[in-house]
Amino acid sequence: MNTQQIGKAGELLVQYQLLKLGIESSPLTTDSGIDLVAFSNQKNKPFTIQVKANEKPKPGGGKGALALDWWLRENSPTELVALVDLSHNRTWLFLHSTFAQLAQQKSNGKFHFYMYLSDDVSAKKRAKVCEFEEFLIENQVGSIFGV
Repeated sequence: MNTQQIGKAGELLVQYQLLKLGIESSPLTTDSGIDLVAFSNQKNKPFTIQVKANEKPKPGGGKGALALDWWLRENSPTELVALVDLSHNRTWLFLHSTFAQLAQQKSNGKFHFYMYLSDDVSAKKRAKVCEFEEFLIENQVGSIFGV
């Protein structure tokens, strides 16, 4: 898949998972830094979402343990950030402020967020897939959307 196809597949997976959890969402037609708008009936409020997708894990730093990683502009206009692992159909959902707080690196106006697949990796900050289970989309919709 090319980059655009990976991005679109990520958006569709987020929409599918949200819909399965009772949340309606729609894509935006232009690339303004907002990929989806989801509506919470309980909170009577729309939420903007930026989706970042990985087709599959890659060696961290080019030679290290397998990891997923995503980059996001610090000034992203969205309220929510969805991170997607297409190889396992997994999606994590973060408030933008939480994403910024948990991102392991910040460089040139961008946040760099990564997750190692192995539990054997040692890291200074939270950085293993198993450490982000609370942020899986199915674990976040209740607190974010009120369902």
